[in-house]
Amino acid sequence: MNGGYSYRERIQAGGVTVLAHFTRRHRHATEAEWLGRIEAGEVELDGRRPAPLELLVPGQDLVWHRPPWEEPEVDTQVPVLYEDEALLAVHKPSGLPTLPGGGFLEHTLLALVRARYPECSPMHRLGRGTSGLVLFARTQAAAAALQDAWRDHRIQKRYLALASGTPEADTLTITAPIGPIPHPWLGTLHAASAKGKASRSVAHVLERRPDATLLQVDIDTGRPHQIRIHLACAGHPLVGDPLYGPGGVPREGIIALPGDLGYFLHAERLVFAHPLTGEPMDLRTAPPVELRVTDA
Repeated sequence: MNGGYSYRERIQAGGVTVLAHFTRRHRHATEAEWLGRIEAGEVELDGRRPAPLELLVPGQDLVWHRPPWEEPEVDTQVPVLYEDEALLAVHKPSGLPTLPGGGFLEHTLLALVRARYPECSPMHRLGRGTSGLVLFARTQAAAAALQDAWRDHRIQKRYLALASGTPEADTLTITAPIGPIPHPWLGTLHAASAKGKASRSVAHVLERRPDATLLQVDIDTGRPHQIRIHLACAGHPLVGDPLYGPGGVPREGIIALPGDLGYFLHAERLVFAHPLTGEPMDLRTAPPVELRVTDA
């Protein structure tokens, strides 16, 4: 069991009841479940217990004190790949979330890293099913410099992916825009969308296998789930991806979540200048066996 967590928010638009607010905003639970939580005293409004049908007013502070819960088991081995006074790079195993959410609080990369390095701030995130290199800043100066480098596309990111099918071309350049679309459980979900933000991925064939292809993927942008969406857009969804199908949108007839596992994607390499010294940095981490080129 973890220690529980308090979810806090400031009400922006009132006029709805406490019960309706939670039911509409957090669709993972039913109205009856939220009613039980409110009546059990888990919800606090401006420091007091509200009635379920009390109307909310803009500016109020609303808190859900979630009791301790048992989190799913994950691989908690997080090897350190590089460390100095400004930076920390670690290997995230597949299945371990980067940040809290979706039932995970202490079984996350952030919690595990901060248990040893409490000053660290993650500079990017990987999807739960994605393994590989995650970079942390240990100082505010390093974080600011890395954020500027990421914004100016001065950090090179390389991934390995196992895609379904066999592309005819050796190189695929995918530029489908990515943005939020409606989702029945989450409200919105990132997917291919004409109204989304500009995105670019370049995939190179490393090895063609029966009904699958090992790809090296370089991304110029960092949209959520970009590689999964872009390869699906190109007609080659990741092998085992339960969420994204052809067209870069959720598969029809299946309600899956972004954190659901089954696909093979690995953040292999980051190339950048050290944020304090300017020294060239080339950090890498070995992929799982499924994403290695087969010996001839």
